[in-house]
Amino acid sequence: MNTLFRFTGARHRATRGLLLAGALALGLVTPAFAEPPLEQTEIRYQGWAGQVTFIELADDLGYLAPLKLKWVGNTISGPQDIQTVVTGDIDIGGAFYGAILKLIAARAPIKAVVGYYGSDANTYYGYYVKDDSPIKTARDLIGKKVAVNTLGAHLEFVLREYLARNGLSASEAKQVTLVAIPPVSGEQALRQGQVEVSALSGVLRDKALDRGGIHSLFNDTDLFGQFTGGSYVLRDKFIKDNPDASRRLVEGISRAIAWAQTTPPEEVRARFDRIIADRKRNEDASSIKYWKSTGVASKGGVISDAEIQVWIDWLEKDGLFKPGQIKASDTFTNAFNYFRPGKTADAQ
Repeated sequence: MNTLFRFTGARHRATRGLLLAGALALGLVTPAFAEPPLEQTEIRYQGWAGQVTFIELADDLGYLAPLKLKWVGNTISGPQDIQTVVTGDIDIGGAFYGAILKLIAARAPIKAVVGYYGSDANTYYGYYVKDDSPIKTARDLIGKKVAVNTLGAHLEFVLREYLARNGLSASEAKQVTLVAIPPVSGEQALRQGQVEVSALSGVLRDKALDRGGIHSLFNDTDLFGQFTGGSYVLRDKFIKDNPDASRRLVEGISRAIAWAQTTPPEEVRARFDRIIADRKRNEDASSIKYWKSTGVASKGGVISDAEIQVWIDWLEKDGLFKPGQIKASDTFTNAFNYFRPGKTADAQ
């Protein structure tokens, strides 16, 4: 009797399994473990010529599916990138924290969601002069021109901090002229005498150093050590309307950052080379061979109050913010980061 019951029970379960499999194949039922469809599947973004963004890397690694990326063009400026997010012309963009904070203070409805660039021993911004330059100290910069990629962003903040720490008054610091020059033209502007100092980083810095004749006056890591300098942002409305898509997007980007943090640099460079070749944008990828590290201080770009508070303090000290005007914790969220505190993945 027991044997017969076990036999018929097994046969019943097998029959039920076949029926369920058939129903699934016909689309008549949805498995309980199936993920709900995302609110939207297309993500608009801007790229950087000759570079691979972590948004693009995440897509190539398969971390964003079923999201699809739509490249709408290139940018050379973080502030421009996040302003384009504010206007709704793209869905995600990234910039220096100071630029993000200024927009938020101006009531831009955005939130920082994952740190994506920074400075460390291998990846940093340096302020370079020619070897025969008379500029030796911060005070020598009075009356001189300094090339930066854009005004009101990372390079301006770091330069002004350097001047302040070396005793220049506010009126003296104003006599140092910032000139906005595309990063790819920074070295040429310095060598041709259009500026006396040029801020260079990464591949452009290393290429310039290979050619010789220039040296660093100071680096951003001299002032701040290793730090994450900026993050990607999303509009508040995008997050509210697309919570599942936001999670998939940011989790994927944070996983891509962690992948680049833990993968041998030569393997990362090889993947970047292939991505650039495959996307066929008629761009020069020679700078990829100089890529060394992400510069991101935390695993997967998890954001902390402290890394934002540094820039809030600076903006308050400079008189651009009133004390207490902006609270660090109100400017960002780690809710979508794959390595967010409290998630199982943060221990992996």
